[in-house]
Amino acid sequence: MKNLRYTITSLLCFLLYFGGAANLLSQKDSLSYHPIQGKIVDVRTDKPIIFANIYLAGTNIGTVSNSDGEFIVKIPLYIENKTIIISSIGYKNTELLIDQLISDYVEVRLEPSPIPIEEVTIINRDARELIREAKNRIRDNYSNEPVMITSFYRETIKQNRNYVAVSEAILDGYKASYTSVVDMDRVKIFKGRKSTDVKKMDTILFKVQGGPQTMFLLDIVKNPMELFDEESMEYYVYQMGGIVNIDDRQVYVVDFDQMDHIDFPLYSGKIYIDMLTLGFVGAGFWISTSKLDDAAQYLVRKKPIGMRIDLINASYKVSFRFINDQWYLNHVRTELILGVRWKKKLFRSTYITVSEMAVTDIDPENIIKFKYRDSYRRDDIFIETIDDFEDPDFWGEYNIIQPEESIQSAIERIGRKMKRQNR
Repeated sequence: MKNLRYTITSLLCFLLYFGGAANLLSQKDSLSYHPIQGKIVDVRTDKPIIFANIYLAGTNIGTVSNSDGEFIVKIPLYIENKTIIISSIGYKNTELLIDQLISDYVEVRLEPSPIPIEEVTIINRDARELIREAKNRIRDNYSNEPVMITSFYRETIKQNRNYVAVSEAILDGYKASYTSVVDMDRVKIFKGRKSTDVKKMDTILFKVQGGPQTMFLLDIVKNPMELFDEESMEYYVYQMGGIVNIDDRQVYVVDFDQMDHIDFPLYSGKIYIDMLTLGFVGAGFWISTSKLDDAAQYLVRKKPIGMRIDLINASYKVSFRFINDQWYLNHVRTELILGVRWKKKLFRSTYITVSEMAVTDIDPENIIKFKYRDSYRRDDIFIETIDDFEDPDFWGEYNIIQPEESIQSAIERIGRKMKRQNR
């Protein structure tokens, strides 16, 4: 089997080490867009619906809701007959006619979508063979030509209850053909900003390696890795987990977990496969809980002597969107939780780092394969490649993931502190 060390570290690598803790590109656009903000909730429970898809009908423009269910989408003024479509796993789609909204803030209440009985009865099929069928349909379901994608990327680091670093960027991505084994994805930072509070990090400088490049590696169709390439499938148990509704489409759910006798860390989770096209709609997976202790050594690249690090959780999410009869990468999210404790000390700190990318536009025509030297590399550290927060209108017309209230508060708190220090 392929080297497991490469597989796990290709997803998310971390550096922890002692250390101490630049001017911002500012661009103010004339208002060429109409911003719509809102919150998405379950119609029955009023609970927020996280990571819902929000996109402009008939276009490649879109974003996702945050972990509070909130969103912002910026609609170009040149687009007429504007309709926003909102979808989420297990819910019916909802459409918003922009011209009929009485406010630029809207609460969207999604209704759960029950699965008809006749469709529930047809899932008596072999899960392993279903995955193989979906793999055989990749040429039909995904682009055989490269496309350009614009995306928003956010990376946060939280120590105990406080955010200590927030970094964001608009990314330009060259998305290689899904049928080419030699042409690889490339990504570069168009514009970015950061906000850090080094003092709160207890003299530990926690850095995330990989960043935007990791988001592209998590395209499980282009890079099946240890989930369902043919060799790795022999190390997993797959079983049918039912049918759900995603974007008004019926989708198979395949549950998987590593076999009990496998003594190294792999993954558990769910794979979603469209019933009609057999396209991979997405996946949610995590390092098997029984192997977390073994996985920590692969994820932490560097640490001080005398520091103990426990891996509490490592989870990953990826989704695709169906546009013009093909599936395109839509949203990627990773979350890692680490417990950090010094020897001979009673208490430990908990670090939570989240990396998230939402594809906000797709261009299949104006292809620019930028040079490798201009691309973001796997060994780059994102927070070291961008400047500090300054301009509140920094993003202009670009669509972003609406920051959670706690993240926005952290940005403002750290920003005030930085201004005091720069006086």
